[in-house]
Amino acid sequence: MKKIVLTGPECTGKTTLAKALAKHYKAQWVPEFARDYLELLDRPYRESDLIAIAKVQVKRESQFEEHSNTFLFYDTDLTVIKIWQQYKYGQANRELLDLMASKEYHLYQLTVPDFPWEHDKLRENPNDREELFKVYREELNNRKLPYRTISGSLDSRLSKAIKYIDQLN
Repeated sequence: MKKIVLTGPECTGKTTLAKALAKHYKAQWVPEFARDYLELLDRPYRESDLIAIAKVQVKRESQFEEHSNTFLFYDTDLTVIKIWQQYKYGQANRELLDLMASKEYHLYQLTVPDFPWEHDKLRENPNDREELFKVYREELNNRKLPYRTISGSLDSRLSKAIKYIDQLN
């Protein structure tokens, strides 16, 4: 099974692309748990919430992995939580880093913030997407993870992503 992660700043089409890729390959995609968690929270989130989210995200990923055999698409991974934790709280938690070390993927698709910003109650950074994109790219480079950059319209993103995924075989 090939594991493909969609990653990048907020509002860059990760969920849309994960769904489209899963449809194209007749495969499953793992939704981002953070959205579910934060929508049910009746208070502002805290740093400790990020670790709670990470633990459930890893558990969910494992459940999907047990039932997939060709491709599995991840609407983000723990990289998003790490970058967010560093950005908002100054550093990544050791427990989070340990969880990240337990996971391995075949390809990351890094989404460029060239989509117009769309407000929703969970998004926080309409003005920092370019800066955060650079942080994501640096993170992937520092960890020597295999990635490709995805930009343009949805159709363009989808065709680029398919091209990069097909090169894995």
